[in-house]
Formats: sequence, structure tokens, C-alpha cells
Amino acid sequence: MDAKDRQIIRALQRDGRMTNQELAERVNLSPSPCLRRLRKLEASGAIRGFTVDADPVAYGLPITAFVHIRLERHTEDTVRRFERQVAGLEQVLECHVLTGGTDYLLKVVVADLTAYETFVREGIHPIGGVGSIDTSFVYGTTKRTAVFPTLDR
Repeated sequence: MDAKDRQIIRALQRDGRMTNQELAERVNLSPSPCLRRLRKLEASGAIRGFTVDADPVAYGLPITAFVHIRLERHTEDTVRRFERQVAGLEQVLECHVLTGGTDYLLKVVVADLTAYETFVREGIHPIGGVGSIDTSFVYGTTKRTAVFPTLDR
């Protein structure tokens, strides 16, 4: 991946609905080479798809929680089971494996605190092998972006 490919990605992260003509102009390419690069980035998996950035509050999910999970044991079976089950929970937008005292960090969205309690009781507890759950509720966001920083080489 070169600097021009990164320009294409950053431009699309800012506005994924722009036409190829607009993208080409933005990154200083003619449309045909721009489209070839874009298709190559998609085929390689560097661009994984295009989504809509929807407002969770407007959608009806005003509660965002970051949930720290520590497993009781780190056996292969326990880890696989946890990761497989969490992948199936629609409230979980992201699941990250961490170093340190917490094994996983989940980003969860729910409609209200009752829905969060149901998520924990019916979604997390039945997985088994969970040693602790520590939840932080978001009450404000000062920055959120999907645009990668530029790379200085």
C-alpha cells in the first residue's frame, strides 16, 4: 500500500458516498486509475466494506457502555467459547482482546439500563468462565472518528 492508496482510504473514510469522479479529483488521479486502485484495495481486504454512520440515540440505543471482561481461566476452550458467543450478541459493536488485568473490552449499545441488565444476565452470564465484569457507561463523547491518521515516513 502506498501513499496514494492511503489517500483514497482516508477520503472514503470521510465520505464513503462520493462518486469515483469525486474521489479521483480529491486524490489527484484520473478516474480509471483511481477505480483500479479502489477495486484492488477492496479485493485485498484493505477496504472491508462501506457502512452507514448512524446516530445510536436517534436509532433508539442511547446507552453506550464499555464492558471490561476478565475470564476465570484462559484455556483454549474457554477463550473460544467466549469469543464465539460474544460474536453472536448483537448489542456488542466491538470486542477487543487486551493485555493487562482485563482480557476483553466490549463496546455495547442498549436502549436503557434494564436492557443492559438483560444483556449481562442473558448474554454474558450464560457463556460461563467469566471471572469479572466491570462496566463504564458513556455520558458524553468529545471525539469520535473513523478516519485514520496520516503516516509519516
